[in-house]
Amino acid sequence: MWNSFNTADYNGMLAETIEIKGYHDDPIHAYYAKTLVPGKHPDIVLIPHMPGWDEWCRETSRRFCEHGYNVVCPDIYSRYGTGTPVEVSSRMREEGLVSDESVMGDVKASLDFLKEQDNSNDKAGVIGMCSGGRHTFLAACTLDGIDAAVDCWGGGVIMKEEDLNEARPQSPIDLAENLNCPLLGIFGNDDRMPTPEEVDKTEEVLKSLNKDYEFHRYDGAGHGIWYYDKPMYRQEQAMDSFNKVIEFFDRHLK
Repeated sequence: MWNSFNTADYNGMLAETIEIKGYHDDPIHAYYAKTLVPGKHPDIVLIPHMPGWDEWCRETSRRFCEHGYNVVCPDIYSRYGTGTPVEVSSRMREEGLVSDESVMGDVKASLDFLKEQDNSNDKAGVIGMCSGGRHTFLAACTLDGIDAAVDCWGGGVIMKEEDLNEARPQSPIDLAENLNCPLLGIFGNDDRMPTPEEVDKTEEVLKSLNKDYEFHRYDGAGHGIWYYDKPMYRQEQAMDSFNKVIEFFDRHLK
């Protein structure tokens, strides 16, 4: 939980950009935050959101590391060249969006990298916001080695037939039967992607399948409530939900 550390305890981390082998063994960039606290620690893969592999993702990786996790945030847009996060993500959208298959390959590579490290306790979580929330839901339904997943306001978990395409050939909700780990959802009731009705539908499906899930919804909040660099930030809802995420990961991974 936030501010719950003992002031006598040691804390430290190493945070740096690295290169790993992603989907199809492509070399991709990743941001790696490794806790230096002695012992074995759980792992988290943070999937970038549509604004890109940006400064907010790096800061959030370090924030989870402060709470005792090793974190990798893969640059799932590496194949679209380099530049500022906005430039690269814009290029990605112009070329038709990154494919689900490619993202899942990069997430799997990130999980494998983390579990190979000598301070891993072999427990791993995945978290993503916005499009990364959708990718998190997809990963929890298709990849092995995930012990807990957090979908933060992920739009597109429920897709209409006309929205399916080569990059996104299947609606993640259609794979819900394969969800193989506990799932936490964080949503704003003023969001339009996903809408409250879409969140209702997702919950209805998970409940009918007897899946292990918990959803938290916030009044007075829309999309991106953690983004303190944008007007959509909601301080009270952001801190309450962040604490819920830490408690959830601690419960399932530590």
